[in-house]
Amino acid sequence: MAVAERIHADDYELITPAGLTHTKATYLGDVASKRLEYLAFEPTSPMSVRASQDLVVLRYRALIRLSVGVADEVELSAWHTDHYEKRDGRWTVVWSQATEIRA
Repeated sequence: MAVAERIHADDYELITPAGLTHTKATYLGDVASKRLEYLAFEPTSPMSVRASQDLVVLRYRALIRLSVGVADEVELSAWHTDHYEKRDGRWTVVWSQATEIRA
């Protein structure tokens, strides 16, 4: 969790495949408490990268298997976009968005 705290910006926002918004505190709090537990996170496409001196955007598809709260395991395929910025000399993730791909 210490590494996750360090690489997520204080103003981090996650948009989930369900369209919900999470702050750094709510997202990492759910991960730490295991209300959200990643069981598998496997990229299924090449990663597309857009980069400049202080900005990197990653886009890729991934297969995710997770447990949410007391629910059974959930498995889904999603597009991911992650936005990293170089702040005070280090890279930090600022935004992440996942869009579910339905068959």
